Amino acid sequence: MPDRTPLPDRPSDRPRARILTRSSWPEARHLADVLRTETVGGALLLVGAVLALVWANSPWAASYTRLSNWVPWPGGERWHLDLTLATWTADGLLAIFFFVVGLELKREFVAGDLRDPRRAALPVVAALGGMALPALIYVTVILTAGGDGLRGWAIPTATDIAFALAVLAVVSSHLPQGLRAFLLTLAVVDDLFAITIIAVFYTADFHPLPLLAALAPIGLFAWLVQRGRTWWWALIPLALATWSLVHASGVHATVAGVLLGFTVPVLARRRVGAAPAGDDSGQVGGLAARLEHRWRPVSAGIAVPVFALFAAGVTLRGTDLGALLTEPVVIAIVAGLVLGKSIGIFGSTYLLARFTRAELDEDITWPDLLGIALLAGVGFTVSLLIGDLAFGAGSTADDRVKAAVLAGSVISAGLAAIVLVRRNAAYRRVAERERLDADGDGVPDVFQEPGRG
Repeated sequence: MPDRTPLPDRPSDRPRARILTRSSWPEARHLADVLRTETVGGALLLVGAVLALVWANSPWAASYTRLSNWVPWPGGERWHLDLTLATWTADGLLAIFFFVVGLELKREFVAGDLRDPRRAALPVVAALGGMALPALIYVTVILTAGGDGLRGWAIPTATDIAFALAVLAVVSSHLPQGLRAFLLTLAVVDDLFAITIIAVFYTADFHPLPLLAALAPIGLFAWLVQRGRTWWWALIPLALATWSLVHASGVHATVAGVLLGFTVPVLARRRVGAAPAGDDSGQVGGLAARLEHRWRPVSAGIAVPVFALFAAGVTLRGTDLGALLTEPVVIAIVAGLVLGKSIGIFGSTYLLARFTRAELDEDITWPDLLGIALLAGVGFTVSLLIGDLAFGAGSTADDRVKAAVLAGSVISAGLAAIVLVRRNAAYRRVAERERLDADGDGVPDVFQEPGRG
């Protein structure tokens, strides 16, 4: 009698895994709130950058320089507070930006997509590819030209999510939720690597004792937030003490914001009977969410735009633009942002899909991913910050860095807009499906389909 035992499925018979799929509804709702705030912040960032460029190249350029170089607290050498206003915006205001980054990073690792190794693999691999290739292109260009300027290798590795989202708002692109989630998670991972690069490679005159002393206010801050205490009169002085000690240690002061953000609990304490066992959705909404909701508008609406106002003011009057565009540092940064970011992110994602035999989500195509990869070449805030650290604020090389970052970001944004606008009609249909709630339960129907979280 013939053996009728069913044969095991061959690999080709099994359904392929999909990448860039929609996240769960709670995660999608959180991402939508973040993207709205960052989009407004991106618009203000653009206003600040344009105002800086116009002011620095106007008949009143001297007043811009005087204001940037003004020292609010002269004689503060003992406490390392004798900083210019431009430096205060980079070291001080951006600490708020990095505090929000720290909160978002912890949330992603505890309750977001980075908690699941399978979902985390894609943005981590894409971020690594999108940082390694720009750095490699930069180093190759600089070495070919003689090797002067290697210290700026990390400048084209950063992605500015606020600037990128502002571009999306301008082109009215209704990206599918899976692509938006990928872009934001990619930017979060990118920020993590950028923070590590700043702390490891751009720390000069390191003094360990102040850094060790910073553990005391960080510990007290952590002790309070872990117990749900949000006393502003205690937390803000502890945060300022941490910032001052980290700054005095030689480590860039913005790292203090990340360290404090990591101490804040993400999950709320579960009430008895609040949610079934194994369901974390009811827990997300702890103190980290409340602080992020409070401080993200300050970061996106004040800290980053004011930093852009003082960081983007490169003077082009009397400059030979032809000579500027042939400078090795300028070519290296522009090539890193435009080519390195797009090829690195797109290529690493494509290779991951090939090696894991995964397919794109049914609503997404490879040209869509190319548009996102190009958009990631918008590297403004952190790129300018690294440029200051690499070459010194106000130096000749620093002006070239600013011009190159602006040029590379604008070119990347323009190319991304061209690619994404062509699919706007398809994106609009996907967006309509993602909003449809036929049963009126408050959750769009596509998020209740099997396998959609």
